Amino acid sequence: MNGVKVGEDCTLRPHDEVAYYLTPAQEAKKVFSPVFSDENVTVLDKESGVSAEAIFSALKEERETYFIHRLDRNTEGLMIFGHTMSASEALLSAFREKKVEKIYHALVFGDPAPHARLVAYLEKDAASSRVRVNNLGRGERIVTEYDLLERRGELSLLKVTLHTGKTHQIRAHLAFAGLPVAGDQKYGDFQKNRALHMTRQRLLSKQLTLHAGGALAYLDGKSFVSQKNL
Repeated sequence: MNGVKVGEDCTLRPHDEVAYYLTPAQEAKKVFSPVFSDENVTVLDKESGVSAEAIFSALKEERETYFIHRLDRNTEGLMIFGHTMSASEALLSAFREKKVEKIYHALVFGDPAPHARLVAYLEKDAASSRVRVNNLGRGERIVTEYDLLERRGELSLLKVTLHTGKTHQIRAHLAFAGLPVAGDQKYGDFQKNRALHMTRQRLLSKQLTLHAGGALAYLDGKSFVSQKNL
């Protein structure tokens, strides 16, 4: 900070200059792959272990970019960013009004049914940066639907459709249903994760379908599909 090496918990003041340094291995790490881009939006595949904010910063260095939504650092797959005010407003409105269809793939432990529509309630615990799911009506109502795609021994691959998009919803709701996401270090099965040497959740934002209208009406009904697989 201001040219001097510092430790943790430093107080920043206006006009302080902060620099951080990466190892060659970190610099070489791929952070995303392009999926689609035009004058209004960019859709990309985020790598696991990369923050959404870091990708936003990288895009913003190249052109005007607006932050629309997040993915957890260790969740990979599709994200969309706006490049004009009108496109960004259309996207934000579409996400807020549930006009963006979001499909995820999740690798889970447990014995899932061929299909289920899970309904529960979610409470945030800001102090622990966690959420809690219950059937008692406390918090916000959440709806998570899944279809079983494939069984892989003690693991199963699910197609998950989000009908509500709350913080950590998929991970917490599936864990509450007895289907913890493999590798999840916050809501998962720690013993099974350790046995399989999994340290990041196996969760993929697989498909986004837009119904944004406005400046993005020409993309209505278009589905973007991640090239990644679990």
